[in-house]
Amino acid sequence: MNTSPVKKAVLAGLLALCLTASDAFAADKGIKVGDTFPELSEFQLEGKLPESLKGKVVIVDFWASWCGPCKDSFPVMEELQTKFGKKGLVVLAVNLDEDRATMEDFLKKHPVTFTVVRDASKKLVGRAAIKSMPTSFVVSPDGKVTSVHKGFHGSETQKQYVKEVEALIGTAVASKE
Repeated sequence: MNTSPVKKAVLAGLLALCLTASDAFAADKGIKVGDTFPELSEFQLEGKLPESLKGKVVIVDFWASWCGPCKDSFPVMEELQTKFGKKGLVVLAVNLDEDRATMEDFLKKHPVTFTVVRDASKKLVGRAAIKSMPTSFVVSPDGKVTSVHKGFHGSETQKQYVKEVEALIGTAVASKE
């Protein structure tokens, strides 16, 4: 096959572009809507995990003390836990701070009743491929991720959480009847 240098350069460029794109897709695995959320006990998280999350609606919220939107989302997470906790919601906050003392200082200033653990090893963060904070996963009673929230946008995000949690709690109650 006799190919001109220009065609060879274009083909080489297209090949490089395809390889780069496939590398980007491979690197962006993470946890997506429809995936089963991984078993948290496998990640050596610091802190006490809830006894069982099976059959519960769970919001897994990745946050750090230095993250401004995380600070804004904490009262909303607390409100969700208070409003829906008895109906089957579990809010689980996964801290990404480098040291435990920083996390504890934040929690003294912003106390909450929901469960907070720390991913010191960053294994869960890596598995979830967290790229922005806060990032939250809403998980159905059967363990499937139903939505992913990247960032926190005040009342807009709060309304989305309420709508999603109410729908999932409704399906959880209906399946028990």
